[in-house]
Amino acid sequence: MSPSGPARRRHLPTSPFKPPAAAPPLREFELDDRVTHDKYGLGRVLEVEPGRAVLVDFGTQKVRILAPFPKLFKL
Repeated sequence: MSPSGPARRRHLPTSPFKPPAAAPPLREFELDDRVTHDKYGLGRVLEVEPGRAVLVDFGTQKVRILAPFPKLFKL
Protein backbone atom coordinates (compact mmCIF):
# COMPACT_ATOMS: atom_id res chain seq x y z
CA MET A 1 0.00 0.00 0.00
CA SER A 2 1.48 3.31 -1.04
CA PRO A 3 0.93 6.61 0.81
CA SER A 4 -1.60 8.97 -0.75
CA GLY A 5 0.65 11.99 -0.44
CA PRO A 6 1.71 14.55 2.12
CA ALA A 7 -0.85 15.66 4.68
CA ARG A 8 -2.09 19.22 4.51
CA ARG A 9 -1.02 21.45 7.33
CA ARG A 10 -3.74 23.37 9.05
CA HIS A 11 -3.51 27.13 9.20
CA LEU A 12 -2.85 28.53 12.66
CA PRO A 13 -4.74 31.71 13.59
CA THR A 14 -1.53 33.26 14.96
CA SER A 15 0.39 32.68 11.72
CA PRO A 16 1.70 35.80 9.94
CA PHE A 17 1.03 34.11 6.58
CA LYS A 18 -2.23 34.12 4.67
CA PRO A 19 -4.33 30.93 4.81
CA PRO A 20 -4.17 28.75 1.68
CA ALA A 21 -6.78 29.48 -0.95
CA ALA A 22 -9.83 27.23 -1.01
CA ALA A 23 -9.98 24.62 -3.74
CA PRO A 24 -11.75 25.92 -6.85
CA PRO A 25 -15.22 24.48 -7.42
CA LEU A 26 -15.47 21.54 -9.81
CA ARG A 27 -16.48 22.42 -13.33
CA GLU A 28 -19.81 21.07 -14.49
CA PHE A 29 -20.20 19.51 -17.93
CA GLU A 30 -23.37 18.36 -19.68
CA LEU A 31 -24.04 16.00 -22.57
CA ASP A 32 -23.10 17.39 -25.98
CA ASP A 33 -21.01 20.24 -24.52
CA ARG A 34 -18.24 21.33 -26.89
CA VAL A 35 -14.92 21.28 -25.04
CA THR A 36 -11.23 21.74 -25.65
CA HIS A 37 -8.37 19.88 -23.98
CA ASP A 38 -4.73 21.00 -23.87
CA LYS A 39 -3.50 17.59 -25.11
CA TYR A 40 -6.36 16.14 -27.21
CA GLY A 41 -7.88 19.26 -28.81
CA LEU A 42 -11.55 19.86 -29.63
CA GLY A 43 -14.20 17.38 -28.57
CA ARG A 44 -17.79 16.73 -27.51
CA VAL A 45 -18.95 15.34 -24.16
CA LEU A 46 -20.58 11.91 -24.60
CA GLU A 47 -21.11 10.81 -21.01
CA VAL A 48 -21.04 12.51 -17.60
CA GLU A 49 -20.37 10.95 -14.18
CA PRO A 50 -21.20 13.90 -11.88
CA GLY A 51 -18.20 14.94 -9.81
CA ARG A 52 -16.08 12.02 -11.07
CA ALA A 53 -15.37 11.93 -14.80
CA VAL A 54 -16.52 12.75 -18.33
CA LEU A 55 -16.19 10.75 -21.53
CA VAL A 56 -15.20 12.98 -24.45
CA ASP A 57 -15.11 12.15 -28.17
CA PHE A 58 -12.14 13.92 -29.76
CA GLY A 59 -12.82 12.53 -33.24
CA THR A 60 -9.87 10.16 -33.41
CA GLN A 61 -10.37 8.73 -29.93
CA LYS A 62 -12.73 8.68 -26.94
CA VAL A 63 -11.08 9.63 -23.65
CA ARG A 64 -12.39 9.39 -20.09
CA ILE A 65 -11.12 12.43 -18.18
CA LEU A 66 -11.19 12.40 -14.39
CA ALA A 67 -12.17 15.29 -12.12
CA PRO A 68 -11.06 18.00 -11.36
CA PHE A 69 -10.56 18.43 -15.15
CA PRO A 70 -7.45 20.65 -15.01
CA LYS A 71 -6.89 20.78 -18.80
CA LEU A 72 -10.52 20.58 -20.00
CA PHE A 73 -12.42 23.75 -20.83
CA LYS A 74 -15.99 24.34 -22.03
CA LEU A 75 -16.38 26.36 -25.24
